[in-house]
Amino acid sequence: MKHRGTDAGLKTPGLYVVATPLGNLGDISARALDVLRGADAIACEDTRHTRKLLDHFGIRGETFSLHEHNEAAAAEKLLRLLREGCAVALVSDAGTPAVSDPGARAVAAVREAGFAVIPVPGPNAAIAALSASGLTDPHFLFYGFLPAKAVARRKALAELKPLPCALVFYEAPHRIEETLADLAAALEPDRTLVVARELSKLFESIVSLPLAEAPAWLAADADRRRGEFVLAVSAPPVHSAQDVPAEAARALEALLAELPLKQAVKLAASITGATRNALYALALEKKRGD
Repeated sequence: MKHRGTDAGLKTPGLYVVATPLGNLGDISARALDVLRGADAIACEDTRHTRKLLDHFGIRGETFSLHEHNEAAAAEKLLRLLREGCAVALVSDAGTPAVSDPGARAVAAVREAGFAVIPVPGPNAAIAALSASGLTDPHFLFYGFLPAKAVARRKALAELKPLPCALVFYEAPHRIEETLADLAAALEPDRTLVVARELSKLFESIVSLPLAEAPAWLAADADRRRGEFVLAVSAPPVHSAQDVPAEAARALEALLAELPLKQAVKLAASITGATRNALYALALEKKRGD
């Protein structure tokens, strides 16, 4: 059986994970276009959305749906095509597939079946936002979407709070208000928040402000709630053991004698009101001394 992928010089059989533009179609790479033109089939998050991209570049490839609700069944079709010797491209609606987007389960199934998975790098909203954020933290954690339910979201933020790195989230317009409110309530007010909205699109906006001011900033203009968001929050302020009041230090020492370090720090912060980061620094210092 002769395949288009072979004619286009693509390695077959194989799954090509192709990054596509966030908004500006000029951001697509020459290699991505070559793969989309040469692929025997293109697995899409939304075939109608991808068809607009393909039509713009005059690409007539066969498409089929692969999204969060049909990923298991679509992965089976994908595997059948690979067994026939096809080259298949995988795309999401925007950016890099399988990163807070459908595709990860399909990629895992393809790898488990022993077929090649070839990344075709390109646009990614989190990296684009960070590159323009001005945050200078040497490390970051990409979290993706926080939980939709308030209790789970606040629990996740409490666990993320002490991590010594910038935090990067995606958020949808219908949840941006409650997410910014929870970020401001859960994290230190002197952290910097960068709100990157509609990246590479007509109404692109990148704003940097103190986290404590975020809810009021959002409420000041209804247009600020529109579009797709990347939220980047700077790392927590650095605290030292010297920042712990004497009373809190005594409470921590008593708790460390009875409890694991993490639990002792959490309880000491709750009892005394001292910052968890400073207590953690002191607890580590005491453990090293012991």
